[in-house]
Amino acid sequence: MPKAHVNGIDLYYESKGEGEPLFLIQGFAGGHRGWFLQTRAFAKNYKLIVAGNRGIGSKGHTEKGYTIKTLADDMIGLMDYLGIDKAHILGLSMGGIIAQEIAIEYPERVMKVVLASTLADADRPYTDEEIELIFRHQRTPKMLEVLGLGEGEFKVDIETVDVMRFFNTVTELGFNKSIYRLIIPFQRIYARRIGAEAIMEQLRAVQRCDTFDRLHKIKAPTLVICGTEDRLISPISSDVIADRVPDSKLVKIEGGSHSIHMEMPRRFNREVLDFLGDG
Repeated sequence: MPKAHVNGIDLYYESKGEGEPLFLIQGFAGGHRGWFLQTRAFAKNYKLIVAGNRGIGSKGHTEKGYTIKTLADDMIGLMDYLGIDKAHILGLSMGGIIAQEIAIEYPERVMKVVLASTLADADRPYTDEEIELIFRHQRTPKMLEVLGLGEGEFKVDIETVDVMRFFNTVTELGFNKSIYRLIIPFQRIYARRIGAEAIMEQLRAVQRCDTFDRLHKIKAPTLVICGTEDRLISPISSDVIADRVPDSKLVKIEGGSHSIHMEMPRRFNREVLDFLGDG
C-alpha cells in the first residue's frame, strides 16, 4: 500500500477508480479492508480513496490524547497530499463522527457527506425517553457487563474497561447474522496485531467527541443511514443527527445491523450511490 506523510505520521491508503473523489473512513479500530464489499461498486464511478485511521492504519509516533479533530485533520492532510480540493466523504460509526468533524470544520473541502451507523456525541445529556430507547437497542446484558454498568446506569468510565474484551463484544454485537462466526478467527488475530493501546486511544477519542452542538454548521448535502436493529449505536442517534443537519436525508434499513455495509451491501451501496449521483 502507498503511504502519505501527514501530521507527523505515515498514513497508509489505497486509491482506485476515476471520477469525483470519494473518501471512505472506517469506524472504531477498523482497517481499510472493511470496505471490501464497497470498493468495486464505488470505484466504477468515483475515484475511491480508503485509508486506515491514526493508530490503526498508520505507522510512526502516535501520541496519546488525540481527538476526533486530529483524525479529521489526518484525512484533510491526505486530501492535500493527493492534491484533492473537494471530495465526497463517507464515514461509518467512528468514521461517521470524523466525517461530521470534516464537514463542520472544512466545509469548503466537502461535496456530499454520508454518515452511516454513527452518533454525534458520546457523552451528551440524553432525555429519559432517549436513554430508554438507547438501552433497549444497544445496551445488551453482555455490553452492560463489559462496560461495568448496572441497571439504569449510563455514564461509562472507560479507564476501567477491559479494552480487548470490549473490542470483542463490539465486534460480536456489530452483526445480527451468523456472519460473525466466520469473522471470529480473523478478528482475534487482528485484535492482537493492532494491540490494546491503539484500541484504547481510539476509544478515548470517541468518548470525547462533541459534534452535537455544531451539526447545524454542516452545509453539504448529507445522507444519514443506519439499520433499524443496530445494537451498538441506537438508530435514534441517526434521528438526532438528521434533525440537526439542515440539508439531510434519513434512511433506515429495516433489520439492518451496525455493520449494514457488510450484512446488506447491495442495499447499502445502492442508497449511497443513488444519493451521491442525485444532482
